[in-house]
Amino acid sequence: MDGRPGGPRMSAATSPGGPANAGIGAEPSTGGPASGNGGGRRALIVRGGWEGHAPVETTELFRPSLTSAGFSVTVSEDLDVYRDADLLASTDLIVQCWSMGTLTKEQEDGLVSAVHAGTGFAGWHGGMVATFGDSRDYLRMVGGLFLHHPPDFLDYRVTIKPEHAAHPIVCGLPDFDVTTEQYWMLTDGLSTVLAETRIAPQNGGQGGHGGQGGHGGHGGEPLDMPVVWTRRWGAGKVFFSAIGHRLADLTDPVVRTLTERGLLWAAR
Repeated sequence: MDGRPGGPRMSAATSPGGPANAGIGAEPSTGGPASGNGGGRRALIVRGGWEGHAPVETTELFRPSLTSAGFSVTVSEDLDVYRDADLLASTDLIVQCWSMGTLTKEQEDGLVSAVHAGTGFAGWHGGMVATFGDSRDYLRMVGGLFLHHPPDFLDYRVTIKPEHAAHPIVCGLPDFDVTTEQYWMLTDGLSTVLAETRIAPQNGGQGGHGGQGGHGGHGGEPLDMPVVWTRRWGAGKVFFSAIGHRLADLTDPVVRTLTERGLLWAAR
């Protein structure tokens, strides 16, 4: 399913910005739509696709921290924004939440070229890895592809990898528990995995051909699966977190903090 709106829709507004990194882990703004200070760095939120991942509500959650960090924010609900080379070249961070979508070749080329040139790219959950499955360069850039998850929410622990505990995205954060979808993904070894979870292959899966055969159709021992990673694509930085099926997942204090930090880390 591709829930792309029928026509282009973009918006931007300005308001005084706060100090850099303000708002990390803070309560969401109760005011109207925020955007930046009319100067400094620029962020582009690209949202749409399957409404089940609440693309508007989840991206709005992180707008205050971006504006507090001095970004002017533009929102697009049309994937053709990825064909606008001038806009992308002047953008320091793209935050994408677009599930179950399809990119044209021109859109894909525009996006991956911009990130390769230095534009940051960040997102969470299906808005980044359960989309654009036919776009190989896009998948190489983000470093993962969703396969399936157990049919019900699971209680599971997310563990910060000790060797990366000093990374600015997770520094000082504890291991934490969540109750949500547990993603099984195809990934590669080029990412820096900051946090992971233990997956039991016998758990029933959704998507692919998991069916009643289990989480991937496998038995055997549990295995580690990445949850949060970063990677480089040319001069650009990429941040991904698997947590974020619903707004409540992202409002968890630890999840919200690491996600906000990840967005800012990825920015040029």
